[in-house]
Amino acid sequence: MNRFATPPQDASAVPGHDSLIAHGRRLEYLTIAWNAFEAAVALTSGLLAGSVALVGFGLDSVIETASAGILLWRLRASRDGEHRERTARRLVGVCFLLLAAYIAVESVRALWTKAQPERSLPGILIAIAAVIVMPLLGRAKRKVAQQLRSGALRADSRQADFCAYLSAIVLAGLLLHALLGWWWADPAAALVMTPIITREGMQGLRGESCEDCQ
Repeated sequence: MNRFATPPQDASAVPGHDSLIAHGRRLEYLTIAWNAFEAAVALTSGLLAGSVALVGFGLDSVIETASAGILLWRLRASRDGEHRERTARRLVGVCFLLLAAYIAVESVRALWTKAQPERSLPGILIAIAAVIVMPLLGRAKRKVAQQLRSGALRADSRQADFCAYLSAIVLAGLLLHALLGWWWADPAAALVMTPIITREGMQGLRGESCEDCQ
């Protein structure tokens, strides 16, 4: 969730700075609310259906919720901001690496044992919703970030796109299983998620931002 970047020092000189900051915070609160809902639905559906991809997606949403809270904490910090920023990145990075390891192990186990998950309509619906909602959130954050000249919000908008990619992968696996009966599509989709999540975790562990890695 490497969404942090040090904002420019003259950001407060931007016209309407306070209202833009307030709007950015509202977007973060909306992100937290959505990810909490997304996590609850995905985890419940995934556990009931035995879907590795859905459980992994739900856990990712939990981490995203925590990371959005960390971003708010970072933006409110007036002292020692850089230290807080790097510490937050590394903590979230560790969480992502643990998640990637969990998904990899469970996916391999499911493929080896040929464990067949149940079809999950709630899982499909929440994945469809995420594919729609997250790009809209990302676009709104990019607009505010451009006006505010905020690296933190700009990086955060990319994280919304990252979530949309994961949603699309999960949705593809769920649909292939539900429509064609391809039981292996679910753990295969989870495995596709693993290197993406691992990359995010490694960047966070090194204390890098999305922008640092371009």
